[in-house]
Amino acid sequence: MESPIDAYIAEQAEEARPYLLEMRTAIRQALPDAEEKIAWGMPTWHQGRNLIHMGAAKHHISIYPGAEAVEAFAPEFDRLGLGYSKGAIRVPYEEPLPLSLVFRIATWCLEQAR
Repeated sequence: MESPIDAYIAEQAEEARPYLLEMRTAIRQALPDAEEKIAWGMPTWHQGRNLIHMGAAKHHISIYPGAEAVEAFAPEFDRLGLGYSKGAIRVPYEEPLPLSLVFRIATWCLEQAR
């Protein structure tokens, strides 16, 4: 049976799918015990509470780790030239995914939840 996240990825534009799959792999490596589910219409990793979300948009993939995580990692987003707002980070499809950074953010989210 296809998981809800598999279905979400399959429904996205062809351009977005590889980014979503790579992002999912990085988050799963950081959060191996987290439950994967759809929350607020997005792939979500939950372990005691929702830790991190991701989503596809027309021109970018977004990571939603929450406002505190964005604030903690903002200098790295600035250094990498990534767009971000209060609770989201945007990576344009033409840019490589900062997978090691995604792993660190997901790990940070888990540590903060404890």
